[in-house]
Amino acid sequence: MSALVVIPCLNEAAHLPRLLEALLADPKADKIVVADGGSNDGSRSIVSELAAANDRVVLLDNPDRIQSAGVNRAVATFGDHFDWLVRIDAHSFYPENYVSTLLNAAEKHKARSVVVPMVTRAQGCFQHAVAAAQNNVIGTGAAAHRHTHAEGMFVEHGHHALMEIAAFKRVGGYCEAMHCNEDAELDFRLGQADVAIWLEPAATIGYLPRSTPSALWRQYLRYGQGRARNVRRHGGRLRLRQMLPLFVPFALLGILLAPLSPLLALPGLAYIAAMFVLGILVGMTANSLCGLLCGIPAMIMHAAWGAGFLQEIIRHPRGVPSRFGFSTDTSSPAS
Repeated sequence: MSALVVIPCLNEAAHLPRLLEALLADPKADKIVVADGGSNDGSRSIVSELAAANDRVVLLDNPDRIQSAGVNRAVATFGDHFDWLVRIDAHSFYPENYVSTLLNAAEKHKARSVVVPMVTRAQGCFQHAVAAAQNNVIGTGAAAHRHTHAEGMFVEHGHHALMEIAAFKRVGGYCEAMHCNEDAELDFRLGQADVAIWLEPAATIGYLPRSTPSALWRQYLRYGQGRARNVRRHGGRLRLRQMLPLFVPFALLGILLAPLSPLLALPGLAYIAAMFVLGILVGMTANSLCGLLCGIPAMIMHAAWGAGFLQEIIRHPRGVPSRFGFSTDTSSPAS
């Protein structure tokens, strides 16, 4: 069971030394490819110096810059020599022997894809508020892979970790027209090809959230846009946790239109009041003073996601053409 580890990277010098050291300590990480999208912060030098001393590490140029293209390029270049693909995000924190844990889970549960729970960590007050929201239903709904109590189970989607390379190629790899939500889009195609996806709590990772309101807004705007593309491309219904944010931009807009009629402001004011109250309750549970303000980032996440979804539907009413990394063959399930 050989593993190709791919790290899509853009300006991650602050995290790469720690991350690469941890991966090199795992004997199951056979080849570690950093697919760099044009970093200018010293990331390339860090990888190049380590690659010169250790042939398990490779620096690969990713001229398309986006993560999906970087992973596809790495698999196209090196994938023929390995059985499994491990996707790593440079700004996350991984448990010891992460790759080994994933491979053991795949073998034990006869899964051809393994996803992992993701728990948000924090370093500043705003990040603590974001973390409290993202680790709770208030921010992420009932998504199984976003909570500390996640249990091992077969799922339709989760945070990408391990995939069988043969299955990855067979369904076309990541769609490079999806600049966000490419993981959920790929999981849909894996499901269509009868590829079992296992959620492994023993490999739970830590994630650093955005540190400013504007960065959080941009992130969730892209998330909403990506989900809209996914729905447009494959159909299906939104879950309740995905439908509710669609009403938030309209509710907040009503506050701005209050001079026309005070009644227009009621839905938005009720929403804001509810989020502050829920945020305080969540913060108390999290035992965090900054967490008491988690209603604020939760509102940013809801409003941005809803705005991004609606924006994408309006801008691309007929959808966006697919652009897969590999030719697809849908004549039979991946095997």
